[in-house]
Formats: sequence, structure tokens, C-alpha cells
Amino acid sequence: MRIQYFAASLLVAAAVLPANAETLDVAPGRYAIDSSSQIHFSVGQIGGGGIEGTFQRFHGVFDLHPKDIGKSTVDFVLNPGSVTAGTPVIENFLKSGVVFDVADYPDITFRSTRVTQTGDTTAKIEGTLTAKGHTYPQTFDATLVSAKGSTLAFHVVGQIRRGYYDMEIGAPIYSTVVDLDMVMNGRRQ
Repeated sequence: MRIQYFAASLLVAAAVLPANAETLDVAPGRYAIDSSSQIHFSVGQIGGGGIEGTFQRFHGVFDLHPKDIGKSTVDFVLNPGSVTAGTPVIENFLKSGVVFDVADYPDITFRSTRVTQTGDTTAKIEGTLTAKGHTYPQTFDATLVSAKGSTLAFHVVGQIRRGYYDMEIGAPIYSTVVDLDMVMNGRRQ
């Protein structure tokens, strides 16, 4: 159900961008990540199923410099205590010390170190992700799905290895990789 809702939201966002889509050049500026953004995650399980959910609280900014995309930056903070996963049992497990440890680590942060344009509406975002006191390089792929007035929306995907962040409980039954699928809405500041 969650995946269907998320996929439908992404299709609606993509439909906003005209067939002759604008490029990243139309949207220079500093944008605050809006609370209407959607962050979906999934962890596969042997035999099918797995764990999936969303995060409800986060904030951040991105500075977009289309004339010199390498000067663009992304700073993002996620509150793992805002996880929703369908049942209180799973949510409490995810918040516990064996996964997110929200009591000791209330934030997961991402800070870009490099942004590279890969197409007219696409970019690769490299940076560092910090969770549970561990910091490792991380890469995300972003696609502009709408640009209207002072707002932008990007579809962002990436994969995170749980073991890097001391969250590998349940392996090998559960995948060691978390798939992230996000719609990031930005509002020009």
C-alpha cells in the first residue's frame, strides 16, 4: 500500500514537468527542503517481503548553481525517530539501539562533497552520511521532476549499506542494503 501511494505521488510529480522538460538551468538558488517531501525506504528479505516505511521529520537545504553545477551543495538532516513502518512493534524495533538508536543518535546527516550533472535534468550527488556515530561516503542520483515558480521537486534514489552504520541486525535473512526512494520538494529561500 505504501509503495503504491509513493509511486502514485511520484507519477503526479513527474506529470507536472512538461514533455519538453526544463533543464536544471531554470532553477538557480537556495532551496529549503519542504516538509511535503517524501522519504521511503525498504529492506528486502529472503523469500520476499521485508521491511519498508517512511520518515516524517527532516530538514535541509540545497544550493543549486546550474552555471557551475560543481558549486552546488546539499545539506540534509533526518530524524530517525520519526520512522513509520506499519506497526508499532516494527517502529519500536527500528528506533531501538540495535538499529537507529534514536536515544543516543537523534539525527542522521548527509552533507554533499560533490555534485555532478549527468544529463539535462539529472545529477549525481556525492557526500558523507553520518549515522550512529559512523561517517561514510554515499552517492545519490537525482532527477528534476518539476520546476514551477519558486519550487522544485527532485526524485532521489540511493542505496545504503547497513553494516557501515552498525545496523546490520537480521542479516543475512534481511538484506544488508537499504533502498531509498525520495521525492525532495524545495522552496526557494
